[in-house]
Amino acid sequence: MLPAFLVTIGILVTVHEFGHYWVARKLGVKVLRFSIGFGKPLWKRVSGEDQTEYVVAALPLGGYVKMLDEREGEVAEEELHRAFNRQSVWTRIAVVAAGPIANFILAIFIYALMFGTGVPAMQPLVHAQNGTPAQVAGFEAGDKILSINGLPVATWEEARMLLLEEYLKLPQLNILVETQQG
Repeated sequence: MLPAFLVTIGILVTVHEFGHYWVARKLGVKVLRFSIGFGKPLWKRVSGEDQTEYVVAALPLGGYVKMLDEREGEVAEEELHRAFNRQSVWTRIAVVAAGPIANFILAIFIYALMFGTGVPAMQPLVHAQNGTPAQVAGFEAGDKILSINGLPVATWEEARMLLLEEYLKLPQLNILVETQQG
């Protein structure tokens, strides 16, 4: 359970921080560090024209994008135009909003993927307990409902809805089942 949680949080954090990183870079803000996780770095790499430091740290419960900023220290004169604090209000808003927007886009993608591939439905199997009307009618555990009053059934949800609808029309039901013996 814990590994699944850490992987999920790691993905969310990575997408979130990448949103900030990507928009900052596209809008001309110099990114000094892109870090996933907190604590002691497990992996580090410096690369690119800006010599951005990429870090994966021990605790994947958060992350950050460190940008060039005069409030953090001295900034060379030739780099002032790339400092975050020197950007227009709209540029700063775009960079700050990019993380949550990236997570929102991820949520839409995952939601579309789930509905595109489908969700497995429960089969309409009977689990008749002793003394219940289903058991008295002859149903046995494991019987599969095939149709109700001649209407085919593929899932438990369909069976449940048809049982209610058909019973309200006429409180006598004709239910075709396939037993475990076939």
